[in-house]
Amino acid sequence: MKIKFLMMIAFFTGSIINAQDSLYTQSDKPGIIGFSPSKETKNVNGMLIKYYDEIDQEIKPKKVNGIGLGFNGLGIFFPVLFLVNITSIDNWEINDIGSDPLPDKMNKINGLQLSIVNMEPTVTNGLELSLSSNISAPSVTNGVAVSPLYNFHHTTKGVAISTLANVSQKCRGVQVALINVCKDSRGIQIGFWNQNEKRKFPLINWNFKNKKS
Repeated sequence: MKIKFLMMIAFFTGSIINAQDSLYTQSDKPGIIGFSPSKETKNVNGMLIKYYDEIDQEIKPKKVNGIGLGFNGLGIFFPVLFLVNITSIDNWEINDIGSDPLPDKMNKINGLQLSIVNMEPTVTNGLELSLSSNISAPSVTNGVAVSPLYNFHHTTKGVAISTLANVSQKCRGVQVALINVCKDSRGIQIGFWNQNEKRKFPLINWNFKNKKS
């Protein structure tokens, strides 16, 4: 009787362990819908919903094949603060983390990033639509970034379009806005005032030459 009882306990314990392993394995698989912040969300083939942004020290990189939705309500106030300081364009800075961002420590969105504002390190491969892009976060956009107010990026490769300003550390492609600023530019700037490492020029500015080492 005691042997049967011990066997039953062993079987029950083993079942619990197997169930936990199964749940852990499933949580590692890409989900259709994911949420952030969440320790469980790693990869999403569908939609990632962010209800607030993690700071750099806390961020756990996620890969999204589909749509990233950002609903951080605090982001509504940031564009207003930048609008107040728009006259001090020469003092605008990008939160730089070296000559290039570190993609392995950043979120990666392959598809569409749609947000009020993004404050997490992010690589977007596709289309980025936001009220104000990537404030206080190193970011890379490979494709098209569109904002009714501002685009702030570490790196843009493609086209950045906004009403008021495009500001980037590194640009490869086209910037279109009232004010365009890029410190390492290869491409064209179209706007009321344009600034790159070579010149400051109204209406249209350009630079297609590589820097001398």
